[in-house]
Amino acid sequence: MQNYNHFFYDYFVSVGSSASAAKYLNMLALSIILLIVIFIIDFLIRKILVQIFSQFASRSKTNFDDLLVTNKVPRNVAHIIPLLVAIEFVPAVFIDFQGFEIVAERGLKVFAIVLTLWIVRSLLNTLKDYFKTLPNLKDKPIDSYIQVFMIFAWVIGIFSAFAIITRIPFYSFLTGLGAASAVIILIFKDTILGFVASIQVSINDMVRIGDWITFEKYGADGNITEINLATVKVQNFDKTITTIPTYALISDSFKNWRGMTNSDGRRIKRALTFAMNSIKYLSKDDVVKLKKIQLLTAYLEKRQEDIDSFNANHNIDKSLLLNGRNLTNIGVFRKYIDAYINNHSAINKDMIIMVRQLEPTAQGIPLEIYAFSSDKRWENYEYIMADIFDHLIAAVPYFDLEIFELPSTSAFTHSDKK
Repeated sequence: MQNYNHFFYDYFVSVGSSASAAKYLNMLALSIILLIVIFIIDFLIRKILVQIFSQFASRSKTNFDDLLVTNKVPRNVAHIIPLLVAIEFVPAVFIDFQGFEIVAERGLKVFAIVLTLWIVRSLLNTLKDYFKTLPNLKDKPIDSYIQVFMIFAWVIGIFSAFAIITRIPFYSFLTGLGAASAVIILIFKDTILGFVASIQVSINDMVRIGDWITFEKYGADGNITEINLATVKVQNFDKTITTIPTYALISDSFKNWRGMTNSDGRRIKRALTFAMNSIKYLSKDDVVKLKKIQLLTAYLEKRQEDIDSFNANHNIDKSLLLNGRNLTNIGVFRKYIDAYINNHSAINKDMIIMVRQLEPTAQGIPLEIYAFSSDKRWENYEYIMADIFDHLIAAVPYFDLEIFELPSTSAFTHSDKK
């Protein structure tokens, strides 16, 4: 080995170079040869490993090996053998320069740490992509756990590299962290908060990838596409992307629509407001006219019979409509809405159906529909709700009611002309 180490040294001395120059030229020549050998070995092993993995992945049924190739695991693993070759032959290259040998060995050890981190990252990314293909895990915040592990791995790697470069024992670095803990906590504040938040989000099942959330503070209204250690990405319905700090999910209030999507219907909760001066008792003629509405015929006949019986048994003076029991146009319309909703094919009859009168306001008396559509898809839900209210708004004049609305410019114009 000694002869090979000084082969170029002997040659340069024989051609007239000084001993000092011959040593440097010998080191340079051996370095070039070692680099060429390492490059060739790395190229061949990388090609062979990638080819083997690719062929194996194309034949296997699982997609895990495909993901290994996609995330460059074979390519990174292929660097191990050239690295070992370099570590083995560095002493021979720098045999006459102990200082250079020490620097080169430390550099190779640091590169070994970096290469280890690359391999670990590739494997973790492969596991992340694979877990996302599993039905039970695809909506879990896998990215957060991967990032937390990589942060710890990089911290340990950096400390190990410093320990190698400075020749200070690794344990001394760890003991020195106590004095710098306040600075470290300040630097990694968001990371620590995100880590804690990710654990709580996962354990409490607060959000999943694919959930529709509404977060008014951050202007988010859409589906979660990614949950990371520090951020949650939401694709809004206008296709914009909103980024929310992960810890905000546990510190602030937001709305998760998963309960609705997992239920049997989507809620319809909307009201029509009627002008109070349009509300009146119904005369017998009014009742006769409304009996022509098929959804009300049976109800009005039974209801009117009960009212007439009550008024007769109590000797009510019906010369004044106010006396005794009476039907009102808003009450009958409320019953019509209830019958119409119960007969609507798009309403889930197994969930609550209610038409209620809300507290009077300065604009009038609201009648609110509270029901659930069977179809939860947004576009279909909006169509169903619009179809219901189109019909009800058009039906209002048949009951001599008036929907409240603020006067328009045309209303003032007609008033001036009069």
